[in-house]
Amino acid sequence: MEYLLEEEKPPLILVVDDVEAHLELIEAILTTENYRVEATTDVNKAIRFAEIHSPELAVLDVMMPGMNGYELCKRLKSVSRRKFFPVILVTSLNQIEDKITGLEAGADDFFSKPFNTLELTTKIRSLIKLERLQDELECSEDIIFTLAIAIEAKDTYTKGHSERVGNLSAEFAGFLGFPDKDIINIRKGGILHDIGKIGINETILLKNSCLFPNEIDLVRNHPVIGSKICKPLYSLRQILPIIRNHHERWDGKGYPDRLEGNEIPVMARIVNIVDTFDAMTSIRPYRENVFTRAEVIETMKKEKMSGQWDPHLIDKFVEMMEKQYLNQWPLKKD
Repeated sequence: MEYLLEEEKPPLILVVDDVEAHLELIEAILTTENYRVEATTDVNKAIRFAEIHSPELAVLDVMMPGMNGYELCKRLKSVSRRKFFPVILVTSLNQIEDKITGLEAGADDFFSKPFNTLELTTKIRSLIKLERLQDELECSEDIIFTLAIAIEAKDTYTKGHSERVGNLSAEFAGFLGFPDKDIINIRKGGILHDIGKIGINETILLKNSCLFPNEIDLVRNHPVIGSKICKPLYSLRQILPIIRNHHERWDGKGYPDRLEGNEIPVMARIVNIVDTFDAMTSIRPYRENVFTRAEVIETMKKEKMSGQWDPHLIDKFVEMMEKQYLNQWPLKKD
């Protein structure tokens, strides 16, 4: 007997229509195309099925008693465990207002009755291909994040550094008024900013004495290595400037591209500040002293014109930290 692996199973499609004849027609078409089909006239059963079995696509009739297709679309989208769950609405309504209502409900496509069978199956094939691509991208992205955290966990000195940088960078971006999408990207960039260190020998990273010039060059290449690791993933394209340019300086003396002032992407400038703050308040093999957060903030105030950071962003970072954290900081060293 041959066993079919989970990933080899045909896509599972949920079909909901209150008219049995319509339901049987769509089920027959999709079964012929080798899809697995769950067809029902019961919207509550459809919601429970979606919660448990996570179908890859749904085809819904719009005009149904009780709960119409628009509301069912919203419900299915909310319970789906998939990052991208395509829904096709089938309707006899042709007014532009009806399509707008469908779009607002989250529908991904529309077909009018009577529909063209070839057009329907072609669109379903396209949406499922897109859905599976999204799953692959999400899986690849998760692997990279897990790798970054696992690598860091091997080093006692930097364990948790990237997550702290990611979280505080996102908080800072929110304080600055960035939109949610950018805040998410800045958090991702903060977590992955040092992933390029995977390409550097641990004996150099953990060295507790001064680095030789050739070792410094190797360490300074980690932003380039990191951006090369993440570049193939389309979903991470927005954070590549953070990874590559988080060690640039406002005065143009940073690396790897020696960008200056506003040439440095603003997301990279944000992560640069937070990265420095976390590094100075953490134990490192090359430094005996650990500064309190209050001490680091005072240092940043005094050195805001040193050429390392964007002076305006330093002012805003200090403002945020003093407003939100000053009363939480201990008077003695951590």
